[in-house]
Amino acid sequence: MMRTLWRLVVLLLAAALSLQLYFVARIALMRWIDPQSTTFQRSELARLWRERGLPIAWSQQWVDERHIADTLKRAVIASEDAGFVDHSGIEWDAIERAWERNQRAQTVHERRPPAAAARRRPVKLVGGSTITQQLAKNLFLSGERTLPRKAQEFMLTWTLEALLDKRRILELYLNSVEWGEGVFGAQAAARHYHRVDASRLGAGAAAHLAVLLPAPKRFERNPGSAYVSGRRSTIAARMGDVELP
Repeated sequence: MMRTLWRLVVLLLAAALSLQLYFVARIALMRWIDPQSTTFQRSELARLWRERGLPIAWSQQWVDERHIADTLKRAVIASEDAGFVDHSGIEWDAIERAWERNQRAQTVHERRPPAAAARRRPVKLVGGSTITQQLAKNLFLSGERTLPRKAQEFMLTWTLEALLDKRRILELYLNSVEWGEGVFGAQAAARHYHRVDASRLGAGAAAHLAVLLPAPKRFERNPGSAYVSGRRSTIAARMGDVELP
């Protein structure tokens, strides 16, 4: 019995090690090879196919980072990860602040009167993820929220930071991130929302695209909301202080 148990443990450890080596190899190749798709994109494609069938409205075009306007790079960093060029992939202070905000929001939610129970919505959790963490999730992971999955996210984040420079990480992120339903990457987003190439985005348009990133499906339904307009102005004001990799 113990021998069988030990064999099972060894097999599980070997499988876990093999998976990590696979991830390391994939990330190492990304120094030179652009990924054709991400795990998140494939899951979205499957969801759209199940819900709507064919044909599926899908827009993505990879462009070299030299053909993505610096205004968009600055806007995204200002909005999503102000310390991008300085941190090593994970900002523990930001994670702690996000956890505290989530706890306060959960407490307020649970203290609502019982009469409001029918109108309650699940609490929207606020994350503290860096651009590198977001890239790790998009490239390789599912959307589930578990401790093993978070640990894997940290491992992937550190691997990305170890094997790729910041410029390449930002290029991968801007070409793969979701900017609306079926809209992925800076070029597709620039064409979809502003009818220009990603290389020609002005400061205002770039700030607008950066606003959409936390919840593009929600914000694209109400692009002129007070929140979007206010956040756009805030990002535009911060762009001048952003350091690019």
